[in-house]
Order: sequence, then structure tokens, then C-alpha cells
Amino acid sequence: MDNLIDNHNRKIEYLRLSVTDRCNLSCLYCDNKTVKRLSHEDILRYEEMEKLVRVGVSLGLKSVRITGGEPLVRPNIAYLIGKISRIEGIEDISLTTNGILLSRYAATLKEAGLKRVNISLDTFNEEKYKKLTGGGSLADVLQGIEAARRTGLAPLKINTVILKDNNDDEIIQFANRAAEEGWQVRFIEYMPLLKESKNELVSAARIKEIIEEEAGELTPCEMKQGKGPARYYNMGKNGGTVGFISPMTNCFCSSCNRLRLTADGRLLPCLLSDAEIDIKEVLRNGADDATIREVFKRAATEKQERHNLSSAQRKNGRQMRQIGG
Repeated sequence: MDNLIDNHNRKIEYLRLSVTDRCNLSCLYCDNKTVKRLSHEDILRYEEMEKLVRVGVSLGLKSVRITGGEPLVRPNIAYLIGKISRIEGIEDISLTTNGILLSRYAATLKEAGLKRVNISLDTFNEEKYKKLTGGGSLADVLQGIEAARRTGLAPLKINTVILKDNNDDEIIQFANRAAEEGWQVRFIEYMPLLKESKNELVSAARIKEIIEEEAGELTPCEMKQGKGPARYYNMGKNGGTVGFISPMTNCFCSSCNRLRLTADGRLLPCLLSDAEIDIKEVLRNGADDATIREVFKRAATEKQERHNLSSAQRKNGRQMRQIGG
């Protein structure tokens, strides 16, 4: 089997697959409401996605994360998960969601072959949640978390973006829930993709310091599942952890093992780069597997050594919901 190796000797084994650019929320740091939504014809069909994943697996891809937008707004997402789960060589299928619809679909997703979920949640305050998300229901998310726990979509990961003077007063509350509920809470540094930063960033180091001021020194631990960049620490006796993802202050590019495939069929070597390769056109022009493999290889070779994001947004204007963050 060929392997995807980039020019910096990183082995690519992980694909983030965006199935839609649409979302049922409009979060402050994700969607500035100025970009037109994709048309039905622009978006890859499930069969096309399955074929691209299958070709990717022949090059060593082992893990797939389903993303959006919000992936659960696309009808019959369990059908795609089922098709991917039957590809020989796939070891892990996960999904990132805002949790609004998760209580409705958790059992079906698990039956289809989904292993685990990451749920985005930035506050436990109902009014603050509505402000951050453009009107979402916190109660729906909490019901989704419980449904994921009940159906065995584990380990349960909670993704939390901390914004200065917004939800930074809830850091301890999230850490305590990790200890009490056995959650894996991942604190993610804010990335200013939509606009120039207005000093919203709270560094991962500062978040860790705040937790340690309350709970004492954190003990590092290793995660057996997942291919992500978080640095994890034990939190309590229920298996809970807190993790820190620091793309702004301590980038993890040297260990990056992923490609991204957007809903409109672009391969992105890096989340924080404008580089993208149109694989949809190649696919719809009837390319054979060998030709598609070459496109994957090209994407791997175009991975840069590290991102160059500081306070500047992407030049092509792509928002997080468009690139499967």
C-alpha cells in the first residue's frame, strides 16, 4: 500500500470530511452571514464522498471525522457513516456537532457505525448561549450530550472556545463538569478567521493556570482514541480530562497528520491556509482511482511546514463552516 507522506515527513492518516456548509446556528466566531450557501449541485453526493474516502484509505487514511457546517442538518447522514464504516481499513469514524439535533439521531448514528462525537459547547448560561450562537437552545445540547452518553458514543468530547470577557468566567465550571461527568473537555484557543482579533484570545496556558489555581497541579495523560492535537490532563476520578488545543500560542503543526475535504469537493492541506485542490472536478470527469490517488498525493505534498496565522484572516474569505473546522 502507498502512504501519504508530506514534504516534512509527516504521515497523513486522518481525513476531516465536511458534508455541508449549512448550520442551524450562527456562532460569533464561525459565521459572519456574508457568504452565499452552496447549491445542491455544488455539494458532493454521499456516493462520491464514499469513493474518495475509499481511495484515501488505499493510501493509508485510517480515521475519518464527519464535520460541517453542522453535519446533522444534512438528511440521512447515517447512510454515509454506514458506507464509510464498511470500508476495509477504516479504524475510526467520529463526528463533530453542535449537539442541537444529537438527541434525535444518536442511536441511529451509533448503529450505523459512528464511534464517538465531539460536541461544541461554550457556555452553561442559557442567555449567553443564545448570544454566542445566534439563538440556539442550550437545553437541546445538554439533551444531546446525555443521548450520546446513553448510546455509548464514547469517549464524549466537549469542544470549548474561550473568549476573553465573554465566557472566560466559566473555565472552572467546565473543568468541574469534566471531573463530575467523566467528559473530555477540550479548551480551544480562539482563531480570528473572520476578522482582525480584538484581543479575544485567552491562551491555553492561561486556561490551564486558572484550573490549577482551583484544582491543583494537573497530571498529564495519554489518550488512546483520536488523532487530534490536544494535550490532555487527568481531571477527577471518573475518567474525565481537560485538554488544551493551542493553534495560536503553541502550534502543533509538526505532528499534523490530516487533510480536509470540503463539502464542495476541495482538498485542503491545512485549515489555516488558502491552498486547496479541486478533487470534485477530477472525480466528476470520470477519473479512475489511480488519478484520484495522485490528487491526494499532491494535496499531501502541498502541506506547509506550519501555519502562518497570527491575526490575519484567510485571504479567500472561507469561513469555518465552509472548511470543516
